[in-house]
Amino acid sequence: MNSKEKSSQILCDTIVEGMQENKAQDIVILDLRDITAAVADFFVICSGESSTQVDGITSSVVRHARKEIQERPWHTEGKGTSEWVLIDYVTVVAHVFYKTAREFYDLEDLWADAKRINVPNLD
Repeated sequence: MNSKEKSSQILCDTIVEGMQENKAQDIVILDLRDITAAVADFFVICSGESSTQVDGITSSVVRHARKEIQERPWHTEGKGTSEWVLIDYVTVVAHVFYKTAREFYDLEDLWADAKRINVPNLD
């Protein structure tokens, strides 16, 4: 594993931790590294039960990545509606969905060729 892959993996793990801090549900990691046209190394996808929780998860991810590994997102989209917030760290993209929006967009199916890792919920 080269240093770029290692830093992507560390960022991915840190994003998962930030999601777990705010009780995100159904966290899934899509490993896109073997897909030629992929826009990132990893997608990390989770759900929140309310728009308030989606906002909280988003803030938790950004805060945790900044605190633990001094990473800041390159771009963030969707904070206005809190249906689907995308936090783009270039090599890793976090997707925080309101539960019904996640079902509608079904990113896991769109990227079905990716290796899928289901992260157990922390209850």
